Amino acid sequence: MKPVLHTDSPFKTIISFHKLIESFEEIALSNVDYRSNYAKAILKQIESVPEFRTGIEDYSLIKNHEALIKNIMADLFPTALTHNEIKAVTIPFQNISFNYTERFKKILRNAGDEFYMEIRDFDDHQFYISNCCLILSSYYKQNIEFNKIFFYDIPDESGIEKHYRIMYNADFMEITPTSNSVVLSQDDIDLLIDNYSDIDLWKAKFPPGSWILKGFGIVSLFDATTESAISNLKSNLLKPDAKTVASNDIIENIFKSIFKIPDLKVGFIIYNPEEEKFIRPVKFDNQLQSFLLSTNQEVECKNAFFGCSFENLLDNQEPFVISNVQKFTEESANKHLGEHLLRQNIQSYVFAPVIKDGHLLGVVELVSKVPRALNTVNATKLDLVLPYLTDTIDRYNTDMQHQVEAIIQREYTTIHPSVYWKFKKESQNYFQNTNPTKDYIFKEIVFKNVFPLYGQIDIKGSSEHRNDTVRRDLKNQLNTILEIFENQKPNSNLMLLEQRKFELESLRDELDQPLKADTEQYIQRYIEEEIHPILKNTKDTAINKKLEEQYFESLDEKTGMFYQERKKFDNAMSIINKKLASVLDKKQLEAQQIYPHYYERFKTDGVEHNLYIGASIAPTKPFDIMYLHNLRLWQLQTLCEMELEHHQLKESLPYELDVTSLILVFSSALSIRFRMDEKRFDVDGTYNARYEVVKKRIDKAHIKGSLERITEKEKITIVYSQNSEEAEYLKYIKYLQHKKILEPAIEQFEVEDLQGVSGLRAIRVKVINNLASAATKKITYQDLLDELS
Repeated sequence: MKPVLHTDSPFKTIISFHKLIESFEEIALSNVDYRSNYAKAILKQIESVPEFRTGIEDYSLIKNHEALIKNIMADLFPTALTHNEIKAVTIPFQNISFNYTERFKKILRNAGDEFYMEIRDFDDHQFYISNCCLILSSYYKQNIEFNKIFFYDIPDESGIEKHYRIMYNADFMEITPTSNSVVLSQDDIDLLIDNYSDIDLWKAKFPPGSWILKGFGIVSLFDATTESAISNLKSNLLKPDAKTVASNDIIENIFKSIFKIPDLKVGFIIYNPEEEKFIRPVKFDNQLQSFLLSTNQEVECKNAFFGCSFENLLDNQEPFVISNVQKFTEESANKHLGEHLLRQNIQSYVFAPVIKDGHLLGVVELVSKVPRALNTVNATKLDLVLPYLTDTIDRYNTDMQHQVEAIIQREYTTIHPSVYWKFKKESQNYFQNTNPTKDYIFKEIVFKNVFPLYGQIDIKGSSEHRNDTVRRDLKNQLNTILEIFENQKPNSNLMLLEQRKFELESLRDELDQPLKADTEQYIQRYIEEEIHPILKNTKDTAINKKLEEQYFESLDEKTGMFYQERKKFDNAMSIINKKLASVLDKKQLEAQQIYPHYYERFKTDGVEHNLYIGASIAPTKPFDIMYLHNLRLWQLQTLCEMELEHHQLKESLPYELDVTSLILVFSSALSIRFRMDEKRFDVDGTYNARYEVVKKRIDKAHIKGSLERITEKEKITIVYSQNSEEAEYLKYIKYLQHKKILEPAIEQFEVEDLQGVSGLRAIRVKVINNLASAATKKITYQDLLDELS
C-alpha cells in the first residue's frame, strides 16, 4: 500500500528495529541453545542491512527486504495466527504499514486496488495534536487519555462497508527531543491541555520536526462492524434537527453493515393511531422510502392489503417475516401483498413494528432481491437497533405535536408577540408550581391603563353588490333553463313543460324585486327538485342535448348552481382584503418600533384593526403619552396608504368596489382582559363597554340631522368626542396636507346619537389619489387571481 504521510508533524519519523535487535542480542547470550542459535542466525542476516538498527528513512528498503522483516517479526506475528489476527507493522496515526498477516492481506485484496485506507474522521489538526500527546505521555510522563477510538472503514468483496477498531502497541518505539525542541514547564503543559483547539499554540510548544520518533509500532484491528454501524445509526437518528437526518443511502449502508446483505434496502412508515392508518411522512420523502406504501401516501391498517400482518404487529408485537415472497404469494391467502412486493422485485421481506409502552409508533421495512436473504434468524438483529428507532420516532411524534400546536396557535389562536411574555410567564408558573394533588388556578391575563386605537377600511355597498351578483347568477341560470325548454321537442310532457316555463318566468320576474332572505335558497331547491330531474330524464335533439351538457358543466361543484358572477365578486373582495391587510401588517411591523403594543386585525367586508398601547404591555420600557400620539399619526398615514393601494386595484377588478375609511378616537385609558372562553382580548368593565358599543355601530351612523352616512368613498372619517382630540387630529391632517397626501378641504360635523351614546363629532377629509404612481403600477385581473391562489 502506498504510504501517505500528513504534511506537518512534531516528529521526524525513523523506522527502526533497534529495540527488537537488542532483544535478539540478549537471547543470543542466553544458555538456551535453540533460542540462542535462532537469535544468532537472525542477527547474522541483519548485519547486511545496518539501517535496520540505525533507522530507515527510505521506505523502498522495507519493500526490498520483506522476507527478512517477516523473519525478524516471527515472534510477534506467529504463523499459526496469521489467518486469524488482523495485524501489521505501522507508525501510529500514519498510513505507513507493512508485514501484514494473511487475514489482513485478504481484507485489503477484497477492498480492491482503488481502496485507500485512512483513519475515519482524522484530519491534520487531530494528527498533529495526537502526536504531541504521545510526547506528553511518553517523555513528560503525563497521564493523558488523548486518543479517542479510531476506526478503519473497509469494504468487503460484496461492497459492504465493514468497520475495524484500531489498537496500537508502541512498546518498540522511543521518543527523543532534538536541539530544536522546546523544554516545557508544568504551566506550559497545563496551558496546552486547556487549549486543545489552538493548533498554533501546540505548534509553538512542539515545533514541526523538533522530536524524533524512532522504532515501529504494531496495529491490530478488531472487526467492530455491528457495534460501529449501530453507533453511526444512533448518531444519525438522534440529530436534533430533522432536516439534518442522514439520507436514505447512508441509513441503508449502515443496515447493510449490520445484516451483511449487499442489496438490502430500508423503508419506514409512521402509524397514526387516531385514524388507524400507516403514513409515509412527506417531510422525509427524500430521506426514507416505503415499499408497502410505494404508490400511496397513506393506507388504512385494516385494509385487506395487510392481511394477517397487521394482527401480528398489534397483537403479537413481532416482526412479520417473508423469507421467500414468491412462495408466500403462491401459498398464502394474502396474494395481494405478495404480488405488490414482487412487482418491486422484492424476494425477501421483514415488516418490524416499532413499539413504545405498548403502543405502535411505526414500522421498519427491510427488503432484499434475494430469496431467504432476510429470515426469522437474522431478523433478530433488529433488536440491536429498534431501541434507537423507537426513541427517534417518539421524538418525531413529540416534535410533530409541538409544531402542530404551534401552527394552531399561530394560524388559529394567535397570541401577539407584544403580550406573549405574560402568557409565557403564567404558563411557567403552572409548569413550576403545579401540585399534582390540587388543580392549578390560572391567573387572568389583564392589561390595565392601556389606550385603544380602532380603525377600519370597509368596502362600500358590499351587501348590495353581493345581492346584485346573486340576482345575476340566478337570472342567467333561469334564462339558460328557459332556452333549453324553448328548444324542447314536442312530447307527452308538453303540459308539464309549459307549467315549468311559467314558474321559471315568474321566478325570473321576482328577481327584479329586492331579494328576500330566502329567495336564493327557494330558487335553488326548486331547480334541483323540479327542473334537474326533467333535464336528466328527457330524450332530446342533438342541439338541445348540447345545451343541457353546457348547462350542467356551468354549475358550480359545491353549490350546484350558477356561480360565475358571485365568484368574480368574491375574488374581488378577497383580493382587496388581502392587499389591504398586507399593507397594514407590513406597516404594523414598523409601528412596533415606536413602542411595543398589542395589535389584532380582522377581515370582514374590509379590514378592521385594534391597537392597545400602555406601560402594562411593555413594563420594561418607560411609557410616555408621546408614543400614543405617534401611533395615532401612524394609523392615519397607514389608512391613507391603504386607500391609495385600493385605488390602484380598482381598474383591475371586475367590479367598481369603493372603500370607506374610519378612525375612532378614544382618549380614556381602559383595561383589556383575555377571555378564556372566546380565546381573545376584550375591554374590561361596564364603563369601558361604551367603547365597544361605539365601535360596533359607528360605521353605519349618519350625519346628525341628515340621511347621509358619516363615511364616504375615498375619504377618511375621524370620530371623536373631546376638543383636545379634535385639535390633535387637525394638526395631523394639516401635516398630511402639506405632504400632499390629503386634500385641502376639511368637513366637520356632528354624529347622530347612537343608542346610549351621544355627543360624538367627526372630521372627514379626502385622500389625494396619486394617479402618477397608479399609472406606473399596471396590474391585470389575472395577476390578482394568481396572487390570490
